Amino acid sequence: MNDSSRKGPLTDIRAIELGQLIAGPYCGQLLADMGADVIKVEPPETGDPMRVWGRGDYPLWWTVCARNKRCVTANLRLEEGQQLVRDLVAKADILIENFRPGTMERWGLGYDVLAKINPGLIMVRVSGYGQTGPYSHRAGYASVGEAMGGMRHLCGEPDRPASRAGLSIGDTLAATFACNGALAALHHREQTGRGQIVDSAIYEAVLNVMEATIPEYTVAGHIRGRSGSKLPHIAPSNIYQCKDGDFLIAANQDTIFRRLAKAMGQPELADDPRYATHVARGDRQDELDALINEWTKTRTIEDVAALMEEHSVPAGQIYRAPEMLEDAHFAARKAIVDVPNERWGSVQMQNVFPKMSETQGEVRWTGPDLGQHNQDVYGNLLGLSEAELSSLEDKGVI
Repeated sequence: MNDSSRKGPLTDIRAIELGQLIAGPYCGQLLADMGADVIKVEPPETGDPMRVWGRGDYPLWWTVCARNKRCVTANLRLEEGQQLVRDLVAKADILIENFRPGTMERWGLGYDVLAKINPGLIMVRVSGYGQTGPYSHRAGYASVGEAMGGMRHLCGEPDRPASRAGLSIGDTLAATFACNGALAALHHREQTGRGQIVDSAIYEAVLNVMEATIPEYTVAGHIRGRSGSKLPHIAPSNIYQCKDGDFLIAANQDTIFRRLAKAMGQPELADDPRYATHVARGDRQDELDALINEWTKTRTIEDVAALMEEHSVPAGQIYRAPEMLEDAHFAARKAIVDVPNERWGSVQMQNVFPKMSETQGEVRWTGPDLGQHNQDVYGNLLGLSEAELSSLEDKGVI
């Protein structure tokens, strides 16, 4: 595990990650994927709860979310642990945390303190409700942010209670916006020499991908509702049944619908006043979906996919992990990579994204062991002696 081998556009950047679970650490993962030296600080003995999260027989989530990071331990409730963070901040560009607002200040690690040590520090703060406002003190998880931000109201079938995606979308959105803010803050620092706080709230991250739901209500009085696998008045764009499974077809644009009609052997549909325009198709969405479904269910997925490709109609199978691993396009793009791992030999996971033509990052290693880099970081970077490290370990600081 040679940290000097880092590749990507951020190899000159160092970030200290204090967060746990997903919202803060995913921001750290994005930076590490792009080549930044991300030093993850965890509580001694227990570590980040993500170490034991996951599905199946093994907690494999950790191998992804902590990849490319150097992991050290420090008890932030002890003064000596807090001092280790201050010492690291002096050598860092970015600090990431996702504790409840006020926690860092109680530990003597607020921005007012850290900026005196390093005026160029960019402090990325991810929380449920943000650092200000009447709700800022509340505990906030992604599920709550997704509900308050409006996403949960739109998820699921119209005749059932609000549902959710099978992923922690609110966390990863907040982390992605946080990373975007950190990169913008780095650009600002290049011009001014000054750091700043990046305040990313989960509910606001969700709110920012809610398209036109706010003006649709304030201008037109319309409140979007749950619509299952389709978007109201966007047709045809849905999941259709084939002989051997479900298949998605998205042909809602006029020219594409004409190509779909030809692929179906029913070119007259494109000139039928009931379906000829975007508005007409939207008004008869259920009727049109049923018509297409009658056609697809007499064919296999392979047959329909071939026809869609032949006629340039956007379409695709609904993939799970097995289909992704077997797909030639995923392989050609190296969307999934095989990363060495001491416990399992190797672990396959999603690759660094997006693709960069000049400074492509890479997955160098999977999530490290707890405190694996204490000697490397505290000894080599901060210059602590073996005796000092032993003393800190004996006191439960690291």
